[in-house]
Amino acid sequence: MSTRKILFIDRDGCLIEEPADEQVDSFDKFRLMPGVIPALLRLKRAGFRFVMVSNQDGLGTDSFPQAQFDGPHQLLLQILASQGIEFDAVHIDPSLPEDHSPNRKPGIGMLLNYLRDPTLDRTQSAVIGDRETDLELAANMGLTGYRVGPEGQDWPSIAAALLEQPRTGAVDRRTAETGIRVAVNLDAPKPVRIETGIGFFDHMLEQVAAHGGFSLELDCQGDLHVDEHHTVEDCALALGQALDQALGDRVGVGRYGFVLPMDESLAKVTVDLSGRPAFVLHGEFPRASVGGLHTEMVGHFFASLAQTLRCAIHIELSGENTHHMVEACFKGVGRALRPALARGDHAGVPSTKGLL
Repeated sequence: MSTRKILFIDRDGCLIEEPADEQVDSFDKFRLMPGVIPALLRLKRAGFRFVMVSNQDGLGTDSFPQAQFDGPHQLLLQILASQGIEFDAVHIDPSLPEDHSPNRKPGIGMLLNYLRDPTLDRTQSAVIGDRETDLELAANMGLTGYRVGPEGQDWPSIAAALLEQPRTGAVDRRTAETGIRVAVNLDAPKPVRIETGIGFFDHMLEQVAAHGGFSLELDCQGDLHVDEHHTVEDCALALGQALDQALGDRVGVGRYGFVLPMDESLAKVTVDLSGRPAFVLHGEFPRASVGGLHTEMVGHFFASLAQTLRCAIHIELSGENTHHMVEACFKGVGRALRPALARGDHAGVPSTKGLL
């Protein structure tokens, strides 16, 4: 299920400078906040959607006529739209503090539909405003809050904070055959700690993480008294699930990756984070096992990884030394994942379909 990253953004003091009388009632008082347009464009390219949420005390009354508000407000929307910035919705609450309206920030009455939506990405969505009530709204929604202005941050630093959040994933997988805890961070190379009970397999997983450029902590308690099958398969499934979780909507990733030689052995590896599981292996191992790991489990590991990571992995393999050939596969997949997982300031999802 695809998710949506939504920024709930205040208006006065956040998108436009707060006027002295706290009501934008004339065009000459209308000023955009510094850096707001470049920041919103960066966030739009990263897949964020925008919803405006504003308290406008007494709007529609004699002291604050609707017509006094509409002109400057429409100008704001037009200016932003001319730069490619549009809002999915605009929620304006006209109540006064003494009304105790559930729709008035920090009340969440206007936003219940978003909170009930299972596609809302609560880890990346956020509230942005200039007042303490905006931070309280964020807390009430269970989201991160950012404050704009002298008591908070400027727009460039808020955009950077949102875009540079570490991409992490954690899975706790329990079956009658294995118990696995795995955690990854795609934006940090360490720590790498593996314990599966199979030393050679630990070493291979370390190669995937080290060459992939991501941190990996994995602990597996498996039924090795039977054989290594369940341990290897379930580690692959849990690792793929954690990586998929860390990738989120996959906006801005490299998507593709390639390569590598290992002494006399050669593993040509290609990876595509397409969202569609596939695995192909061309090549045979000279020996049936190495380091307590049956070589038939190498292909099964990558097929299982591709299944939960939702990616295509293709390996063309040749060589004479089974140890080198297996290691070339794991190193090669790690090295191919590195550019595929890499995050850049790309425009949207790397697909003409707009979705991976």
